[in-house]
Amino acid sequence: MASTLPPTQPPPKEDYGGDEINALVLDAGSYSIRAGFAGEDTPKSVVPSYYGLTTKGERLFGENAVHLPRGDMEIKNPYDAEGVVEDWETASRLWEYSITSRLTGARQTPPSRNGLNDGTTKDGDGDVPVEEDLEKMEEDERDRSLEEYPLLMSEPGWNTTKARERTIEIAMEEWGVPAFFLAKNGQLAAYGNGKATALVVDVGHQNTSVTAIWEGMVLRKSLMHSPLAGSFLNDQIRMMFASMQPSVPLTPHYMVKSKAPVDAGVPSAATYMNYADPPKESYRNLEEDRVLTSFKESVVQAWSGPGRLDSNLEAVKLSPPRPFEMPDGWNQVFGAERYRVAEAYFDTKSAYTDAAHPAPPNSDDSIPSLVHRALNNCDVDTRAALLGNVILTGAGSLIEKLPERLQGDLQVMYPNPRVRVLANASSVERKYGAWIGGSVLASLGTFHQMWISREEYKEYGPSLVEKRCK
Repeated sequence: MASTLPPTQPPPKEDYGGDEINALVLDAGSYSIRAGFAGEDTPKSVVPSYYGLTTKGERLFGENAVHLPRGDMEIKNPYDAEGVVEDWETASRLWEYSITSRLTGARQTPPSRNGLNDGTTKDGDGDVPVEEDLEKMEEDERDRSLEEYPLLMSEPGWNTTKARERTIEIAMEEWGVPAFFLAKNGQLAAYGNGKATALVVDVGHQNTSVTAIWEGMVLRKSLMHSPLAGSFLNDQIRMMFASMQPSVPLTPHYMVKSKAPVDAGVPSAATYMNYADPPKESYRNLEEDRVLTSFKESVVQAWSGPGRLDSNLEAVKLSPPRPFEMPDGWNQVFGAERYRVAEAYFDTKSAYTDAAHPAPPNSDDSIPSLVHRALNNCDVDTRAALLGNVILTGAGSLIEKLPERLQGDLQVMYPNPRVRVLANASSVERKYGAWIGGSVLASLGTFHQMWISREEYKEYGPSLVEKRCK
């Protein structure tokens, strides 16, 4: 008999198995997909969101496949610049790969391709081809590994209704999960930090977002996001390299065959690879970004204040420079210029520009401006509590001294209430903040009745996600 529960009422325990749940948590972003079991400290599976598409139309997923240089492969990403899925077929396969490759095990090899069947074998009586039975077995085996586990997924706060409904359709209809829930990244990051009320600043790859959470609920009017994030910082480093005299050579690892040590600033003494069928430009861009990420994490630093960078140039010049070595052995020490890269997060006028980016970003896109606009959309009575619990999370927030700079800028903007920026000292916990929050949430016994069960989905359809997952 079909359930008669209204869409806003939680299902009974028998619909989701009570406390005997070993749920999966999937935090899908535009740079990487994080997956693992609820209750664990970190995701066991982290795979790139980028994938390889060969000239034959084959999709290649995972670190090993994506970073293997080959001339017949373009690097693609199923997400758009807003961090929202635009290629659903690839995204669903990528999500499935992130789960089955490390957590539940991949699908069994189809009988028709296990080397024991050639399509001409007869059955015991020698009169019926086995191929029909093999195809049925393959269909029955498809996605069975995901049917055992409830699934909690994350989403950006600005995700569209259509995208949310498509997500639950994939989980329920293609994977056959017994229960499903969709939660916003900012909400999960707050839970991961043990806060029910917080202002979450999430610096990701494509976007930086600010989300106000009040007693566990997302204040939707507060949602703000901008493109000043990790990818933007990579572009800033590229422009910084090009502006230096002499310009900094950016050579990815796959181009280097061997190298010898050289002094700082001296041209490299490397031997380079020569490919008969060289990799595509999209592949080189991806590999260059890996070098830029390494530079960003080890050299780039935010000016911690007080004041902006342009009014403290003399003090910056006194700070010790930091060395960095390129994959081909070229090396140099970087001084004041390493501060200017991250300064654009706070003062967009200081951003590097070039022919492709002739104008600096909009000042409204800076992190302090996002926070200011988000708070203006919140009730006056909530602002003091939110400013006392500003959570800085996301892989893009790992820039040294970024929490101190954000604390200083917000304190200048809001001198009366107490401003407290919370940034986990563990880089792993800050990097995977949303996933950890999902792991905490999905393992709580009190949360289990919030799952959307398969029976409810069959009765109410995908629109139920809008009513239940707020």
